[in-house]
Amino acid sequence: MAKVTVPGGTPDQSTLRKASLKVAVRISAACAVMVVCLLAVAAVYLMNKLAHPELPPAAAAGTYAYLDSRDLLEAMIIAGVAGIALAGLVGWLSARSAIRPLGEALALQRRFVQDASHELRTPLAILDTRIQLAQRDAAPDSQPGRNLARIREDAATLTGIVNELLLAATAAAPDPGAEPVELADVAASVAESLQQLASANEVRLDFAALDRPRARIEQNALRRAVLALADNALAHTPPGGRVTISTAAEQDHAVITVADTGTGISGVEQDRIFERFVRTPSAGGARSQRSFGIGLSLVREIAMAAGGTVEVARTGDEGTVMKIVLPAAGR
Repeated sequence: MAKVTVPGGTPDQSTLRKASLKVAVRISAACAVMVVCLLAVAAVYLMNKLAHPELPPAAAAGTYAYLDSRDLLEAMIIAGVAGIALAGLVGWLSARSAIRPLGEALALQRRFVQDASHELRTPLAILDTRIQLAQRDAAPDSQPGRNLARIREDAATLTGIVNELLLAATAAAPDPGAEPVELADVAASVAESLQQLASANEVRLDFAALDRPRARIEQNALRRAVLALADNALAHTPPGGRVTISTAAEQDHAVITVADTGTGISGVEQDRIFERFVRTPSAGGARSQRSFGIGLSLVREIAMAAGGTVEVARTGDEGTVMKIVLPAAGR
């Protein structure tokens, strides 16, 4: 039987609504019990004071009983301490109840990513093997040979993504001992892979190695980061424009720069473009928006994981310049 969901909602939203309602009822009931307990404690304390009053020396025995400000202050202190203790207990129990569905959802998500990663590794390995077999029948310097080399490089990138997904799903720590990578080689490979896309968009794509610095970063991760920056630059550069990928060494840092001749970034703070799915008004009008998707947020995550940063070095009517800055590795 198909699962019945609330109209206009999803199964996840229905589950979250039920969980939030359950937690709200528990908190309300606990707060009601806490208030009753506090009132009972205060009443018992005051009744005890009335039953055993401390009379002034001049008063006749048994003529009257009274409560002074000290008695009321003591009752308030006792009730306050008890309230704090009960509130802490209620908060702890409520928090445990509230995060239980979240923990179950995270466990389910991890299992799904693990299963999907394992299932994808086998067809990717088969694909790589078939590419190698095809390369045997094609000369490396021929056009088919170069195309097969690019396809195998793309397949290796996909394999790296799958491996990183599996690593993230198992919550294992990444390997800190990454081998030094030539930034110029990675940037040149990205520029070569995007040449056809640039030609289709009537945009000139150039690569320039001002220097050949090295950095300790996983090569496939770096390639994805540069690819995301370059793809974003191509997407926002009009026909007849130009995108340049370059590498340089700046003091103790290795730098990859992606510059374009687009319309620049406006309508949003520059740091916010590295957030997921941020959108900004574009030059096409108030209803036209420029979206940065999740690619730039992944670039930031990759750079930060390697101890570096990504930044908007310059933006304006003449274009935008973005830089990946990584700690340089010795030769």
